[in-house]
Amino acid sequence: MLNVIREEVPAPTGDGQARADQSQTTEHVPMLQHADVWRGIDRLAAKYGLSASGLARRAGLDPTAFNPSKRTTREGRSRWPSTESISKVLAVTRETFGGFVALTGAIGTASDQATGKFNGRVAIGRSIPVISLSKLTTEPCFDTSGQPIGKSWGKVMAPAIGDREVFGVEINGTDFEPVYRDGDLVIASRDSEIRRSDRVLIGCADDTVKIVRVGRQDSDGIAIEPITSGQEVINLRNVDIRWIARIVWASQ
Repeated sequence: MLNVIREEVPAPTGDGQARADQSQTTEHVPMLQHADVWRGIDRLAAKYGLSASGLARRAGLDPTAFNPSKRTTREGRSRWPSTESISKVLAVTRETFGGFVALTGAIGTASDQATGKFNGRVAIGRSIPVISLSKLTTEPCFDTSGQPIGKSWGKVMAPAIGDREVFGVEINGTDFEPVYRDGDLVIASRDSEIRRSDRVLIGCADDTVKIVRVGRQDSDGIAIEPITSGQEVINLRNVDIRWIARIVWASQ
């Protein structure tokens, strides 16, 4: 446990002598645990609309530096982020160290003592599954109902969203600029009603996943429009669609 010692300055007596009964006050500050530090990084990323890997990339670090797989060794021992890594993410987000400590939610911090808020803001929501867009193109990551499957999924602290069936996708590359940029995080819900012009993720029968905009819908299927220019409108039959999830939040 880290102890911070604060000494009280002795008040002078009439003859200029210090009081004999000088006092000392000790405050006990809980030491941050391994889970606290990683929670702080996840929450810092979510606060600025990023996944953990997106935050690492913005800070000039290896994009995998904060991946869940990097948080423990193969032997199961805890692996901590370096002070240099934390310094870089605080610099790129302009977050204070005190603000970061509050985000950890460690016992005794402001966010732990607050009820649903930290630093006057509404508390960040729950942890949700997240995956990079590049993974969606190389391996099956959903079952037939749109539930995340496989070992490529991580976790991210997401903004408070009421829908239960949500997941996050980190955008890679420039294919969706200027709407979505490299490192942006989009959160999609399978519970949300789908309407024309909504941006959605569609899971297709051939195991591909498309990020598109909803066009015309009829009893036979749906017309999907590209999010950016340069692509053609595609008509998907209902039998070719396994699931649709509307994008309900995106970092901008």
